[in-house]
Amino acid sequence: MIALNVIFKYLSLVGSFTTIGSLLAMSFLLLDTQGRLSTQGEKLRRLLWGSAILWSVGSFGTIVFTLATILDQPVSVALDATVLRSFITQITLGQYLLFEAIVGLVIAVFAFRVKKILSAAFMLVLALLGLVAPIFQSHAASSGSHGLAIGSLVIHVAALSLWVGGVIAIALIEPEDRPIAVHRFSELALWSILAVIASGTVNAWARLDFQGAWNSAYAYVVIAKIALTLILVAIGYVHRENLAKRDQIDWLGFGRLIFVEAVIMVVTVAMGAWLSSNQAPERPGRQAFDPAIAVSGIPTPPAPTWGRIFFSYEPDALMIGLLITAVALYVKGVLVLHHRGDKWPVGRTVAFACGIALIDFATSGGLGLYAHFAFSYHMVAHMILGMIAPIGIVLGAPITLALRTLPQGRTKDERGVRATLLAALHSKLAIFYTYPVVALAFFDGSLFALYFTNLFGSMMQSHVGHLFMNIHFILAGLLFFHVIIGIDPNPRRVPHLVRIVIVFAAMSIHAFFSVALMSSTTLIDRGYFASLKTPWLTDLLADQQLGGSIGWAMGEIPILIALVATFISWVKDDSREAKRIDRNTVRAAAMGQPDDLAEYNQYLQELAQRDRNES
Repeated sequence: MIALNVIFKYLSLVGSFTTIGSLLAMSFLLLDTQGRLSTQGEKLRRLLWGSAILWSVGSFGTIVFTLATILDQPVSVALDATVLRSFITQITLGQYLLFEAIVGLVIAVFAFRVKKILSAAFMLVLALLGLVAPIFQSHAASSGSHGLAIGSLVIHVAALSLWVGGVIAIALIEPEDRPIAVHRFSELALWSILAVIASGTVNAWARLDFQGAWNSAYAYVVIAKIALTLILVAIGYVHRENLAKRDQIDWLGFGRLIFVEAVIMVVTVAMGAWLSSNQAPERPGRQAFDPAIAVSGIPTPPAPTWGRIFFSYEPDALMIGLLITAVALYVKGVLVLHHRGDKWPVGRTVAFACGIALIDFATSGGLGLYAHFAFSYHMVAHMILGMIAPIGIVLGAPITLALRTLPQGRTKDERGVRATLLAALHSKLAIFYTYPVVALAFFDGSLFALYFTNLFGSMMQSHVGHLFMNIHFILAGLLFFHVIIGIDPNPRRVPHLVRIVIVFAAMSIHAFFSVALMSSTTLIDRGYFASLKTPWLTDLLADQQLGGSIGWAMGEIPILIALVATFISWVKDDSREAKRIDRNTVRAAAMGQPDDLAEYNQYLQELAQRDRNES
């Protein structure tokens, strides 16, 4: 039974990795023609279709054999309609496995309809989400260091899929298209390798951090996988050395090396399939039951003090990985400008760094830790994620930096990464989301949808829900402050008066929300905080009302800052416009021509004279 489960899991991984590699090649590695797939990209759609079918079949098989393994019953029992329906609709693991299977099926259905780069990129993101979804209910979810184990495994699988999938795609594309794809994939592969090694090391430490664990079959497979990964790293180094020669590359030998690399990767994926189907060794001795670990995956921390809030650290590996990626891309952009001889304001870099640091503090720092156990600390983290950190990131102008440093198309017909970003910024979707009322709805309206429905309690009880909630806070804040005080280009020009009206509306709505929360006489967490049985938190309703007052106090300050910044921006824009008019007037006078203002005044005088004559 377990062997069949491993086989189907292996088929699922091979199919998903090949699907991701195909989409990666279509959207990033191969040339495009003004944003549309090239001929080679269109040829890959057949590979995309076949691999997505394999992924879907493997995923559906994994559902059946996983259920049979859990029930310790024959496959016929798992195939019973009632049993199977209960598993995929009521059990979280079954729901995530079904989501993965559906993603593969959807990609297969729409494979031949992919014609644009943006469509391929969207499907790539969807494929990555489908691939990592079951990880949140895998064996890592039940291990110690909950956030560390799950997050590191998500990063590990996602980076591995980009690396392995990219190699498979390059091995299968036409030889004449391989050189231009390999050069671009080389840098992505380097980043992926670093992520695979770092996340794999962290995940192994989180699961095998006691001596007896290293005498198990699980540990032996981990060691073998590490050895194969190091071999792949060595092959990758040879690739980079060969690419440095450029015109002297033996592409036939290079292709053979890629084939060998692909074979080793297939074996590595097989080991990963076995590891994902088996649980890591359990710690010796009987562990005392902690309801907090059962509910949140984190042991109950001691009573909060200022020192513990500022210096405790409970790493959320996935969020840390996202933040490291953002910082790495930002630093790379600044370095590109520096090497080019251009300057980038230090203040923007400092603002961006402060925003990133605040997000880390509110998710993995002491505040992020205690936010799992008390609503008041959760609200502090919410205010930082949604209202304070976004200001720093927006003032860091990351989109402007990207537009100044991203590469142009490799040929005159290729749109390129920079032009693709510009197209996305000016798309109908971007125009819709940057409409001030829409930004306000996401920023303040979502507060009521989250806290005054069952959503909050449900999300707090799920790692995915909690992660999604934090990301929503960040994105909603980024969108709102981008529209109000953003430096980056906006697809629509928002008048300053409209910005001020939106800011006042945000203040009013936020105040109303806070007062409603402070006045509430019922708990809104659906029993989440009570189930933790936190010894230092006895009055949950008082803590919830305290959270409402904290939200009011902390929420008004950033909005006031945005209001002041909008007024200052308005004054500066008016000053610049006045100077522009004065320059035009001086220029027109020097050339003996009437300026626009003089012509307009003359026009008004003529209208007045005509009115007097008619009267």
